[in-house]
Amino acid sequence: MNPIFQHSQYTLKRQVFALTGKFRFYDARENLVLFSEQKMFKIREDIRVYSDENKSQEVLMIKARQIIDFSAAYDVVDSASGQKVGALRRKGLASMLRDEWEILDVNDNVVGSLFEDSMGLALLRRFLSNLIPQNYDIVMGANRVADLKQNFNPFTYQLVMDFSMDTAGQLDRRLGIAAGILLAVVEGRQG
Repeated sequence: MNPIFQHSQYTLKRQVFALTGKFRFYDARENLVLFSEQKMFKIREDIRVYSDENKSQEVLMIKARQIIDFSAAYDVVDSASGQKVGALRRKGLASMLRDEWEILDVNDNVVGSLFEDSMGLALLRRFLSNLIPQNYDIVMGANRVADLKQNFNPFTYQLVMDFSMDTAGQLDRRLGIAAGILLAVVEGRQG
C-alpha cells in the first residue's frame, strides 16, 4: 500500500468560501500528503485524490453509485491497482437527526459504522446553529478505530482524523480518508 495512507493522523482542510472544492490533507507535521479537487456541478459524485497539488499521481477514486440516492453508496477504489477497497453508504433516514454511515468491505458486507458521537449536539447543529463543530467516531465491530473531529474556523473547514487508536489495523486508511472527504462534501451541504 502507498505509504501516504499509513499515517496515524491527518488534517483535512478546505476553504469555506472557495468556488471549487479543494481538499488538502496534512500529516501530523503539517506536510501536504494528499490533494483532492471536487468538480463542481457534476450530476454524479466522482472525487479523485492525488499525491500532490499538481495531480501528478492519482491515488484514490470515490464514485457515487447512483445519481440521486437518499441512502447513497460511494465505492472507494485504489487508483494504482484499480481494485475496490470498500464502500461507504449513508444511512438515509437515520442521518436526518444524526449523521450515520455504514462502512462496507469489497463485497458490500457491513464491517463498521461512522456516526456523529452526540445525538444532542447533532440536533442542536441541525435546528439551531451549524457553528457547533461536528465530531464523529468510526467503529469496527466493538472497537472504536478513529475519531474525526471538526475544528471551528469560520474561513476554513478543518477535520482532524485520528486513527491512532486502531492498533490492530482494522480500518483501511483509504476508507478513512474517503470518509473524511465525504463528510466534508455531502454532510457539508446540509449546513
